[in-house]
Amino acid sequence: MKKLVLASNNLKKIKEIKEILSGLEFEVYSLNDMGIDIEVVEDGTTFEENARKKAIEIYDYLKEKGENDFLVLSDDSGLEVDCLNGAPGVYSARYAGEHGNDYENNIKLLKEMKNADSKDRSARFVCVIALVNENRNVELIRGEVEGVIIEELKTKGGFGYDPLFYYPQFNKTFGEATSEEKNSVSHRGKALEKLKSILEIHYCK
Repeated sequence: MKKLVLASNNLKKIKEIKEILSGLEFEVYSLNDMGIDIEVVEDGTTFEENARKKAIEIYDYLKEKGENDFLVLSDDSGLEVDCLNGAPGVYSARYAGEHGNDYENNIKLLKEMKNADSKDRSARFVCVIALVNENRNVELIRGEVEGVIIEELKTKGGFGYDPLFYYPQFNKTFGEATSEEKNSVSHRGKALEKLKSILEIHYCK
């Protein structure tokens, strides 16, 4: 069975990806599963640049170790807020300074938007997936979901900016949604569904 290596050690992200890709003829591995201790510097100015860079670096490392018959999957994702000219964007995970401090990132976002009225709080989650195949070719897949940033941090559900991202069709935030609900409409869910189709057509024969 072919290996699908996820260029991540984010346990919540890995769980989400595994749920959506379940049923495919792949063994899914995280970097930790593969014994890889590499921190790829995400210095790109777009989600596409960062996703591509992470995937290629992990692919090259595995090739140098003699691995064969594998694909590498990387993603870069974040929140774009219209009244902040697209910020935090590629800096979403480290918006408040410390990488991955969800609470501080949420608090900073609320402070930055304190003067935005209810009609000026539109935002979207963006996910760009990079898939590297056996020939080192990269395919980029993009998914987006539109929503609104609420004015107060009410819950700690989900991860990242989920507690602040209100999805009108659900009449609740992503932080309040179940994983099944979120996966059905989320930026990563949409990108992964596109990826799933690509894997089924080209790699599951």
